[in-house]
Amino acid sequence: MRANGNEKLYWIDSLRVLAIFSVIVLHVSAPILGKYGSISNFDWWIGNIYDSSVRFCIPIFLMISGALILSKTYESIGEYLKKRVMRILLPFLFWSMIYILKDIFHQVSGGEHKTIIEFLKFAFSRLRDGASYHLWYIYMIIGLYLFFPIIGKWINKSNKYEIKYFIIIWLLSILVQAPFINKIFPNINLIYFSGYIGFPILGFYLYKNTFTNSDRNFLIFFLIMTGILITIFGTFITTKHEGVFDATFYSYLTLNVILASTGIFLLFKNFIKFRTKTTSIILFFSKYSYGTYLIHILILSALSTFGFSYSFINPIIGIPITSILCLIISSLIIWGVNKLPFGKYISG
Repeated sequence: MRANGNEKLYWIDSLRVLAIFSVIVLHVSAPILGKYGSISNFDWWIGNIYDSSVRFCIPIFLMISGALILSKTYESIGEYLKKRVMRILLPFLFWSMIYILKDIFHQVSGGEHKTIIEFLKFAFSRLRDGASYHLWYIYMIIGLYLFFPIIGKWINKSNKYEIKYFIIIWLLSILVQAPFINKIFPNINLIYFSGYIGFPILGFYLYKNTFTNSDRNFLIFFLIMTGILITIFGTFITTKHEGVFDATFYSYLTLNVILASTGIFLLFKNFIKFRTKTTSIILFFSKYSYGTYLIHILILSALSTFGFSYSFINPIIGIPITSILCLIISSLIIWGVNKLPFGKYISG
């Protein structure tokens, strides 16, 4: 579901590009955070600011999926599974095997000796648990996609107040998990409203409804800045208290990240307009964003061997430069794979 020159959806393509770039920024800056206490406070703060500022990336991907997929109707579940689940499953399996083969190569080149059966067991174990740490998202999104036909029937027959009812209780289910609040909140089981399913529903709600009040601009600014600042300073305070890096405020299922994600979504919906001069660039990176997500960890590893990481220069500059290089190289590789025979089925 891309704009393909359609002005109506151009902002979604732009938002998707921001999300994939933010994922890369997150993974480039992440190694700094675990070095709290062993690197300069300045470098750690730079990593914290960059990472905190892009925590909206995964929620935005989910909100885009909710806005586009939940808005459509399908003739049958079989048609839906073919168009949606298989589209993400085949590239995921292909690139998972690439990550597994890379690990096997390192084992063999490192002198490990295993039988074919042992290598097969290793491959199965990695495929079951995730061949790379960033692939957790694909396992999660597959589960959500399987549920979308069910939730889609409800959401398309509901009015905005019923959808808002779900979102409010979803937010409550997240709030009650916060320290102190979880000790005083009644033991009501809100599990049926909890988890990542709230992001697609939130995305659908924001996509379908227009907010035109005079305070809209201030609200968007407030949501973004409040969410990001709480993430930055909350992470610093808890990390300083614990003496080691604490990622509590980095969780995607926190109110601070939800605030920033909502603000970013509304910002693009209301203010990103069709731009002829940049359309082809945006559509290019948007089209190959899924494949870029799958491959970018391989590219970051390769860049690191050539000396490109957050530390090749001051992190203020090193993080964005490394991230931009990774985005461009990853997208070009996926573009190349896509041009091969049957490449469109595995490129992503």
